[in-house]
Amino acid sequence: MLSLPIPDRTSPIRYQDMTLHGHDLGAVAADLTKGRVRPDFGAHLDPDLAASAYPRAPGWRPLFGQAGSEQTVLARERVGAGDLFFFFGWFRRVQRSGGQWRFVPGAPDLHVIWGWFQIDEVVPVTSLSPDPWMRYHPHVAAADHRINNTLYVSRETLAIDSTETDVPGAGAFRTYDDRLRLTKPGRSRSHWSLPAWFAPTPPRPPLGYHRDPKRWQHAGDQVELASVGRGQEFVLDTDWYPEARPWIHDLLQHSES
Repeated sequence: MLSLPIPDRTSPIRYQDMTLHGHDLGAVAADLTKGRVRPDFGAHLDPDLAASAYPRAPGWRPLFGQAGSEQTVLARERVGAGDLFFFFGWFRRVQRSGGQWRFVPGAPDLHVIWGWFQIDEVVPVTSLSPDPWMRYHPHVAAADHRINNTLYVSRETLAIDSTETDVPGAGAFRTYDDRLRLTKPGRSRSHWSLPAWFAPTPPRPPLGYHRDPKRWQHAGDQVELASVGRGQEFVLDTDWYPEARPWIHDLLQHSES
């Protein structure tokens, strides 16, 4: 799986500067957008999870930046050290045709989990005298125009319930697996199929932004969720959802594929 960063004209990073799983992201972006995104366009490499994606200064660790209302949500929910992000994105199968990347005709649009990140530190960028290895990051390099600008620094290794593991603290799933797929087969990408325990039952607080009970429909051992149209920061308090722990372990067994 290749997650392409969104364009960002303020970023010092260019698509042509990045390589993931041996693929030049400048060429991939240009092919799949039919030239609308050029290899020399700026790219918002965030979250930045893979050490091999970009040249690194000594001491680099994965970073995730947030600002504005999105960071306000995370702060209000007290997201901090030890908490775990899963990142999902819009994916579609591609193939090489005529020496270029093309979307596979008829391939479905899917929401798929593509990365994870466990927080070690939360650092307001305005109070940061950045270490050299941080200065490339878009939330540091173009910090002046961002309100509530914040960096999350990952742990070296993942810890679940205070138990250290040998899984990196952050990373990108290399290959697709059905366990990572959120979209229900045959439905639009925002119509998800999740384990039934995700469904909120009082007094358990619902997954962030999904309080409306009409969004949830039970279907055997699954629950179908009409996810909000363009959402971020879907916070789930696992103290209320202990079933999340084995689910997380199952996902991360796939982490080194």
